[in-house]
Amino acid sequence: MKGQAFAISAVIATGVMLLVMMSGIVTSLDQTRQAYYERNRLADVFAPVVRAPLHSLRDLREIPGVSAVEGRVNGSALVDIKGLDLPIRAQALSLPDTGPPRLNLPDLTAGRWLARNRADEILLLNSFAKAHDLGPGDTLSATMNGARRTFHIVGLVHSPEFLYTVAPGELISDDSRFGALWMNETALAAAYDMKGAFNEALLMLSRSANDTAVLNAVDRILEPYGSRGAFHVSDHTSNRFVMEEINSMRSTSATVPPLFMAVAAFLLYIVISRMVQAEREQIGLLKAFGYSSFEVALHYFKLILIISAGGAAMGCVLGTMAGRGMVNIYLEFYKFPILVFRVEPASFLIGVVSSILAASAGGFIVLRGIFTLTPAVAMRPPAPADYSRTGRIGASVSRMLDQPSRMVLRRLTRQPGRMLGSIVGIACGMALAVAMISLFASFEKTLNLTFNVIDRSDVTVTFTDPLSDRVIYDLQRMPHVIEVEPTRSVSATLRHGVESYRGGVNGLVPAPRLNRAVDKSEKAITMPRDGIVLSKSLASELKAQVGDTIQVDIHEGRRPTLSLPVVGVTESLLGAPAYMEISALNRAMREPGRVSGAYLRIDAAHSGPIYRALKDMPSVAGVSLKQDARAAFVRMMNTGAGSMRFIIAAIAGVITFGIVYNAARIAQAERGRDLASLRVIGFTRSEASFVLLGEIAVVTMLALPLGSVLGYYLTYGVAAGFSTDIYQIPVVFAPGSYGGAALAVLGAALLSGWLVKRDVDRAEIITALKTRE
Repeated sequence: MKGQAFAISAVIATGVMLLVMMSGIVTSLDQTRQAYYERNRLADVFAPVVRAPLHSLRDLREIPGVSAVEGRVNGSALVDIKGLDLPIRAQALSLPDTGPPRLNLPDLTAGRWLARNRADEILLLNSFAKAHDLGPGDTLSATMNGARRTFHIVGLVHSPEFLYTVAPGELISDDSRFGALWMNETALAAAYDMKGAFNEALLMLSRSANDTAVLNAVDRILEPYGSRGAFHVSDHTSNRFVMEEINSMRSTSATVPPLFMAVAAFLLYIVISRMVQAEREQIGLLKAFGYSSFEVALHYFKLILIISAGGAAMGCVLGTMAGRGMVNIYLEFYKFPILVFRVEPASFLIGVVSSILAASAGGFIVLRGIFTLTPAVAMRPPAPADYSRTGRIGASVSRMLDQPSRMVLRRLTRQPGRMLGSIVGIACGMALAVAMISLFASFEKTLNLTFNVIDRSDVTVTFTDPLSDRVIYDLQRMPHVIEVEPTRSVSATLRHGVESYRGGVNGLVPAPRLNRAVDKSEKAITMPRDGIVLSKSLASELKAQVGDTIQVDIHEGRRPTLSLPVVGVTESLLGAPAYMEISALNRAMREPGRVSGAYLRIDAAHSGPIYRALKDMPSVAGVSLKQDARAAFVRMMNTGAGSMRFIIAAIAGVITFGIVYNAARIAQAERGRDLASLRVIGFTRSEASFVLLGEIAVVTMLALPLGSVLGYYLTYGVAAGFSTDIYQIPVVFAPGSYGGAALAVLGAALLSGWLVKRDVDRAEIITALKTRE
């Protein structure tokens, strides 16, 4: 039974491998994040403001629980890269003229620090520099506050603020499309008219600080200067995405490995049950000679321990190797200076102990029967099989079948419990295959819905500040621009009861065409004049339904607080947006006729002149292409936690084969003497093999519909486990998913059948006939 033992060990090893790998990645990411934040003193509170005088920092320092305060200038810029028509968005941040900052300290990786009183020197984000092959000594042109300037790159840096690099208001990370640069405070303040002022305060809190009280106090102090809503680091874009990845991996590590442990326990139950039944005479003989039930059971329990412990050890080694490989992927995706795979000893202990306990649970159900088995009963042959269980229906069916087919039917009806167990085991393997193949279709659904159905634009333009809607007519008059659609986006906190979500509200035209909200049937939702439309994920986050009233605290302009009814739910799968009719949003803001961006449909053959014209517009803060966003989204889903679907899909194939192979091997072991007898009375090898393989074929075919039903429900759990705040994975039931899973099971059955038939053909008839039942 070495083949069966190895197959079960492989299933256990898979579960332990996933546990060790995932828990190690969670530990590595979380501990590295915390250490990096502490070492570089990442602020606990970020407080954006329109323009606040420097003396207001003293008031912020006096807030109870605040241990350090620093003000800085934070502005948007458009970077001009040679050879690229499209302008690239960047974030410009100030550094104290006197040296490194007290908070949010960048890590210098190449070059030197900024020289004092040099207005033309910058530090550049390392990931952005690598994407464009830039380094110390190179020059860079950027437009800041409408003025274009040329800078000298003197150093490259990592920053705890940009572990996940994404442009403000966007969700997809792309190192080549967004960057960050740092300048001396005097130079950047002059560029943004912030001399003697700041537009962002950074606060470090003491351990005893009340976060909510501090945030309220900061907003109250900065209110006269145009506060845009202070927020905790947990709501910071970069940290939020990193934590979402960690939480998603933690959730997966808590749900997926137990599934493999359960399958291993089930397989061990079948194998040990078959062994006890086959060796009941030896068990009775040992007990008759004075061996206790405990000693006999311990013999079988040692076998369980060897299989489970061997699989667990193999899983620990494979998990460590796989984790080290995955860390390299995460290091490219999240911009840590260094990320070393580290597994807590508890993870190995949990993996080994849980695998042994799961295996023991499967074997204990069988082993307890040894205690009730008396020597007299054990040494007596089992009662002959009752073939009358088929009844009249079975008898009528039997008359229609040839002799080998009748043998298959009798086998199925003689031990229905064991056959049902094999069917359920194979169905579980198919269910996992259905869920994983459906997951691939779900990712494609997310791509198609986001970039083909919802977003039908080619270019998205973002302005530095809300502008008059006359700018839309200027864009429409540009050559080769086919269609323009305005939008207004404001940052806001949405509340419903005790639930809250810091995000934003997007204002759309009444009947949007280029960027739409759609319902379940993918039809566009007309923007209501009163009320708000929530994405499905946001409605779930707020626990809000259509008809509920939510509170919207807007963090821009006059910072109004709105009470709005939820009038619709959209099927947006990227982010957690909320939508209002643009004129209604502007009325609530008391800023009629304002737009903060526009969606454009253009003639792709003449895109170059359009990009160059947008680059020359001083009011443009950023330009992004849908095709670039789509490519970046695909890369994001194929790395990090998204790449886990490839690993689990491969594992699903392995576990499906393991289940089918074990079922075939058990059937072969139970019928070895029967098959040898058939060969003696004149059956050919093919006819004898048909008796065994026919049974496997019937069990496999019966498992397919059950596996489809189980896969239907398992898909919901898998989709929920892979969904994050960045993207939501819908449940898609494509016929191809079920067909692919069925082909995987049938392929496993064919391979298992071939391996079993090969052994049946090689079996020695005399040896098999000597085995007593």
